[in-house]
Amino acid sequence: MNPDLYPDLAAAGTLAAALERVAVELAVDVNVVPDGWGTSVSAVSPPPVPFRRPLSVALGAKERMFLLWGRSRGVELISGSTTDLRDVVLAAVAWGEGRSLSELHELFPFTSSDERAKAHERGPAAVVDLQWRLLREQAAGEPGFPEFGLLVEAAHAEPRLRRLSAFSSHWTLGFSASTGRSSKVEVAVVPACNGRPYRVQEFVHDGGVIGEVETADEAVALATAHLPVGLGPAVAGPDDAL
Repeated sequence: MNPDLYPDLAAAGTLAAALERVAVELAVDVNVVPDGWGTSVSAVSPPPVPFRRPLSVALGAKERMFLLWGRSRGVELISGSTTDLRDVVLAAVAWGEGRSLSELHELFPFTSSDERAKAHERGPAAVVDLQWRLLREQAAGEPGFPEFGLLVEAAHAEPRLRRLSAFSSHWTLGFSASTGRSSKVEVAVVPACNGRPYRVQEFVHDGGVIGEVETADEAVALATAHLPVGLGPAVAGPDDAL
């Protein structure tokens, strides 16, 4: 660390030690653990909310800045930056207490949450609705690739696919029964392109080809037939440390 930017950290020896000193000054109980990206801070009393990872903290390199972010089930729900170490400790406590994203922003205006994070806070159904809206907007914005748009609309019209978590990776549509980042893909469809047919496969990326067909409707029908019986609606994704 640069002692000119972080004299308090230099005096304490480490970021973790400085955070612990500030917690004592503020009379709050936290658990501070160094990790691969910087330092994690979680509230000890009351207990952390299930599935919320400890608040992560890292240092700015060119100016004094504490960068922080909080994740749950592999999704970043909140992020921000501040020059005041006390803000970091208090934000970690509020995050661990289970304050809502809007409450956190009201208490700590330097934090923010995007549309995706707010949907995850509301639950899997809200995430699925947002994913489909963004996919349809993406397709509408690509008039030069009608095959992708036809695929998105055909999939959206299929009830069994519409209730799953849906996303696009390099134009391939993937469908999962859960909304977390590390969720298992049940089936994926590659749109027709440059004379190649629609391809239904087991993975988003190459491999596991189930079949090739000529139309978007046929691709959706084949993908749906590949789904396990009774799958869906999508649930919250698994907990992970990503």
